[in-house]
Amino acid sequence: MMTASLDYLVIFFGTTAGANGNNKLGSDESELVQLVWQVVDLIHNKVGSLHEVIVRPDKLELSEDCTNDTGLQLEDLSQAQPLEVALQQFNLFVSNELNTELGASFCLCTDGQLHLRQVLHPEASNKNIALSEGFYSFFDLRKEFKKCCPDSPDLKELSIAEMADYLDLECDKGNCRYGISEVGTMGDIILKLISPPHSHVFSEPERVNYKFETGTCSKMEIIDDNSVVRARGLPWQSSDQDIARFFKGLNIAKGGAALCLNAQGRRNGEALVRFINEEHRDLALQRHKHHMGNRYIEVYKATGEDFLKIAGGTSNEVAQFLSKENQVIIRMRGLPFNATADEVLTFFGEQCPVTDGKEGILFVKYPDSRPTGDAFVLFACEEYAQDALKKHKNMLGKRYIELFRSTAAEVQQVLNRYSSAPLIPVAPPPIIPVLPQPYVPPNVRDCIRLRGLPYAATIEDILEFLGEFSADIRPHGVHMVLNHQGRPSGDAFIQMKTAERAFLAAQKCHKKTMKDRYVEVFQCSAEEMNFVLMGGTLNRNGLSPPPCLSPPTYTFPAPATVIPAEAALYQSPVLLNPRALQPPVAYYPASTQLFMNYTAYCPSPPGSPNNLGYFHTPGTPAVINPQPSTMVRMQGLAYNTGVKEVLNFFQGYQYTAEDGLVQTQDQMRTLFTQPKEWVCI
Repeated sequence: MMTASLDYLVIFFGTTAGANGNNKLGSDESELVQLVWQVVDLIHNKVGSLHEVIVRPDKLELSEDCTNDTGLQLEDLSQAQPLEVALQQFNLFVSNELNTELGASFCLCTDGQLHLRQVLHPEASNKNIALSEGFYSFFDLRKEFKKCCPDSPDLKELSIAEMADYLDLECDKGNCRYGISEVGTMGDIILKLISPPHSHVFSEPERVNYKFETGTCSKMEIIDDNSVVRARGLPWQSSDQDIARFFKGLNIAKGGAALCLNAQGRRNGEALVRFINEEHRDLALQRHKHHMGNRYIEVYKATGEDFLKIAGGTSNEVAQFLSKENQVIIRMRGLPFNATADEVLTFFGEQCPVTDGKEGILFVKYPDSRPTGDAFVLFACEEYAQDALKKHKNMLGKRYIELFRSTAAEVQQVLNRYSSAPLIPVAPPPIIPVLPQPYVPPNVRDCIRLRGLPYAATIEDILEFLGEFSADIRPHGVHMVLNHQGRPSGDAFIQMKTAERAFLAAQKCHKKTMKDRYVEVFQCSAEEMNFVLMGGTLNRNGLSPPPCLSPPTYTFPAPATVIPAEAALYQSPVLLNPRALQPPVAYYPASTQLFMNYTAYCPSPPGSPNNLGYFHTPGTPAVINPQPSTMVRMQGLAYNTGVKEVLNFFQGYQYTAEDGLVQTQDQMRTLFTQPKEWVCI
C-alpha cells in the first residue's frame, strides 16, 4: 500500500467477552462482543462519525470485568448478529462511505497488535470466516506515536491515556460506552500527529501473512534464539498448516513450522515454530494452553539450535526435492522394498498426479542405498493431496500403504535419521545411570513415587513439597524420570531411609499442590522403582516388562542378585543374567557410575538435597574379581576402518592379539583382558 495514495485511516477496536485492556486482550480465547470503528480523513484532517456493532458470540457468557467496562448484558448479546454478519456490515460501510471503488485507499489503525493479531484473525480462522484484504495490513498507533515522539514513554507502557496525556488531549468522552470513548480519543491523537508541528506520515503498515509458506532450512543458517517456540500437545495427525492456523495472525518465518518425531520416526505431538521476530514470538507465548480442536496446546520458549536440530538439513537431494515451493507433501510408509517410482505413480493414478512425475518422489534409503519402505511425494494443490489421502491403506503389491500429510521439516528429520543410522538396527542411545545404592532387602517399600509433577519442577521444589520428610531422603535419592525425548515426564522416585517414613510421606503428601497442580504420592519398593527406571511400567494392572527386553527371555532378577560393574561393558543379554554376590560385599567401586542402554524412561542425573554429601568410600576397598576377558562392541565405525585404526583407538589399554578382533560387515568387536578403566556405554 503506497503512502502517497493513502486517503483514510479506519480506527478499528474490538472488545471480547473476557479479559480486555493492555496485554490481556485475546489471552483467554474469549470471543468478540463489540466492534467499534471511525474514519479519519488524512487529506482534510477530520474524523467521521463513530460506528458500533454488538456481536453475538457462540457462547453466551460475559465476564464480570467485561460487564463492568462495557455495560453489556446477556440480553444485548442474544439479540445481536454473529461475527460474520458484523464484518459484512463493516465491509459494506468501507465500500460505500470511502468510495473505494473510485480509487480511494484506506488502512486500518489499531491500539497495539492485539485487536487484529490475537483476537480477530484467530477467531475468524476458528469460525472459517474469510476476512477481506483490508484486515491483512494495519498501523499500530503505539508504534507510530513512538516514531513521531521518540521521547515518549516506552512502547510497552504506552496506552491511549498515556498518548493523550503526552499530547495534552482530553480523554473524557462523557458517559460513552467502553470502546467508543477509546476510539474517539484515538481519532484526536491521529489528528494531532498529522498536524503541524508533528506532521507525521503513516508510511509503513504492519502486515499479516495470508498463508504459511513452506521452505527449507540449512544447518548452517543462523537463527535468533528469541524467535522460536515449542508447541506441545498437538494431535498426532496435525500438519504444518494446522500449526499455522493455530498461530493465525502471527507471522511464521518461511518454512518455520517443524513437526518433531520420536525415536520410531512417528510424530510425538510437538513442533518447533520459528517466527519472523521476537515480538511475534512473545505474542505466540500468550497463546499458551489455547485450543486446537478439543486439545489445549502448551507453548514454551525454545532456541534456534533446537529448531535446527529438527528442521536443518544438508542433503543436496533433499534440497532439490523441496525446492519446489508451495507443494503439498504426502508421506508414504510401508512400501515394498522393491517398489519403483512408476509403481508409485500408478498407485496414485491420474486423479491425483504427482508434481513433475518421478522427480516429485523421494525414496528414503539407508547409507548403503537399501530402501527403508518410506517415501515422500509432492502434489501441486490441496485438491490433489486430498484425493491422494483417500488411498490410505490401499494395496501396492502385497502390502497396504499408509499415507500421511507431511512437512519439509519432517522430510529433513527422516532423511537425517536414516542417513546416520547404523546398518544393523540397534536400540536408541538414551542412557540411564544405575545408581550406587546399599543393599536393600526384598519387598521393603521404602520408596515413594510422585506422579503429576509440573514439567518445570526442580529437585528443590520436590524437597519443599515433601517438607519435613525431605530430611529422610537417602543421599542421591531423588530420581527425576524423563520421557523418550529427554524431557520431564511428570514422575519422580524418592528413596527414603525407612519404610515407615515412606508410608507417612505418602499419607501426608498425597494430592498436595505444587505450582497449582496436585501431585499424587504412592509408596513403592526399590524393586518397583528400578523396574520402572529400566523402562517397564507400573500401574494398577501390575508390572509390565521394559519394551527393550523381549518377554520370553526376560526374567526379573532374584532379590539377592545385583549387577556387577563389568556388566556395563556388555549388551542386554548379559544384563538379563547378572551374577549373584553376597550383599555385604560392595559389587562395584563407589566412585564408578554405570550406564545401561534402553529405550523407555530416562531419569535425570542423580540429584540430592544440597546439605547431603556424596557416597562415602567404604572402609574396605571394593573387590571385583578379574575376568578372563571382556568384550566391547563398537558401533558407528567408518566403512574403511581397519585393525590398525582400532588398535590405535584403544592405545593404552591391554588387549589380546590381533586375532581377537572380529570384523563384521559394519561393526567390529574387540576382546580385552583386564581393562584398566571402566567404560560407560
